[in-house]
Amino acid sequence: MAAELTAHQLIAKHRPTLDQALETIRTRAYWSPHPEHPKAYGENGSLSLPEGKAAFDALQGTRFDLGQPGTDDWVGGEVSPYGPELGITYPHPDIDTLLPAMRAGMRAWRDAGAEARAMVSLEILARISARTHEMAHAVMHTSGQAFMMAFQAGGPHAQDRGLEAIAYAYVEQSRTPDTAEWHKPQGKRDPLTLNKRFTPVARGISLLIGCNTFPTWNGYPGLFASLATGNPVLVKPHPRAVLPLALTVRIAREVLAEAGFDPNLVCLAAERPGEGIAKTLAVRPEIKIIDYTGSSSFGDWLEANARQAQVYTEKAGVNTVVVDSTDDYKGMLANLAFSLSLYSGQMCTTPQNLLIPRDGIRTDAGAKSYDEVVADLAASVNGLLGDDVRANGILGALVNPDVKGRLEAAAGLGEVALPSRQVANPEFPDAEVRTPVIVKLDGAKPDAEAAYLSECFGPVSFAVAVDSAADAVELLRRTVRDKGAMTVGAYTTSEEVSAAVEEACLEECAQLSLNLTGGVYVNQTAAFSDFHGSGGNPAANAALCDGAFVANRFRVVEIRKDA
Repeated sequence: MAAELTAHQLIAKHRPTLDQALETIRTRAYWSPHPEHPKAYGENGSLSLPEGKAAFDALQGTRFDLGQPGTDDWVGGEVSPYGPELGITYPHPDIDTLLPAMRAGMRAWRDAGAEARAMVSLEILARISARTHEMAHAVMHTSGQAFMMAFQAGGPHAQDRGLEAIAYAYVEQSRTPDTAEWHKPQGKRDPLTLNKRFTPVARGISLLIGCNTFPTWNGYPGLFASLATGNPVLVKPHPRAVLPLALTVRIAREVLAEAGFDPNLVCLAAERPGEGIAKTLAVRPEIKIIDYTGSSSFGDWLEANARQAQVYTEKAGVNTVVVDSTDDYKGMLANLAFSLSLYSGQMCTTPQNLLIPRDGIRTDAGAKSYDEVVADLAASVNGLLGDDVRANGILGALVNPDVKGRLEAAAGLGEVALPSRQVANPEFPDAEVRTPVIVKLDGAKPDAEAAYLSECFGPVSFAVAVDSAADAVELLRRTVRDKGAMTVGAYTTSEEVSAAVEEACLEECAQLSLNLTGGVYVNQTAAFSDFHGSGGNPAANAALCDGAFVANRFRVVEIRKDA
């Protein structure tokens, strides 16, 4: 099929966006080409809110045909955390047929060069962006996020992370020139002269293992980092959250075909219930790269067993906040309350352990005892979530029964400072919507340690009483070293404590947020500026995004000739 999208058209359309992204990752400033407000969509080919909802509704109960080779069955079974069954079926792959077909287009994709791959990838993102409202509903009804969060995190924020990965991929491939003339002087003799050509060569098929909670936000960095560096990408979505990534694959295949490339460079691998196809795919010799977000147990298995692949994992950690002192007590409480409540704590960056000196803290509102701090935080959460309409918009729904089980079990681990309550959702009466629980624990007691040093994913936080700020810093250091952390927070007016926390995070390689009291929260990161994870502690072996996240997805092959 003749290409409908020429290289010239794509460069004219997308090169300015790439250039701005390159500049922004250099300066770490704020920038986003993807609007965060729902009303920004509906013109220039993008779907409005009603159109996006209609498009999502039209998908339900249908067969999601992608036209990819090797389909041997149709599988599905997604049920929205808000109640409805989606009723969509997806192609199940015959792996022995699909994987060779994916490799067939690698040569043309390689020969196109880094800029062309970046431009095609940016066109895929642009078309995803135009369907942000449709994607928002897909993310909402597979992850349980409230609509506005699904719209922003599943739409523009995910797209920003994808663009960031494309920019880093382009930077790393551009470090080496395409060609060079090499001259070595030989004294009175003629110089030695060689013509050299350098080509970025992809590793091979990249396997993206999607997660249930943030299928696009966590999926797009690996997908676009691999695609932009020349690798075909096989997307294996979480069985409860197939639709957002299936939509992504469909759009990618359409753009690749229109640009004259093999659409099988991006394919979907949906699975039967309980099949565990990720484990089978992960050790296939054709799979050379794996991107994974999820539990530590499977992440550790991938790192140990997928020896033929470069494995990038984001696993579990125990996120910690040190509370030593503050000059904005009300702001600190409000900031922490929102951080604990957002998406019912179902974020890999949500704080779990709040380390508070048992003798209390200094604040602008006077000295506050440990009990007062915990009680005031509980009151702040109650104030934030007291109205059910507002609570639904912040909490969303519990993504699966395991989260509910951990939430209910947490109440038996210590003294409950803030009990969880059920929130009614009139629009979706079957949704399981729950407010956070806060449990008081004594950090000096060995039986409490087993609770707070284990990740309890969901709306569960522990207010851990410690002997001093120094004790808190030492416990923070041990937690990050042994259990990992995606985020660390601290509140202190002491330069000494601040320096100790910073040093602990530098030595243990954890991302730190200090004294957040306004509209920025410890569990939120901005593409192009903030690093998500560090890759330097047990919570993750990679950061989103840096040069290391993309540089090992390709190698540079040199061909030299005597001139």
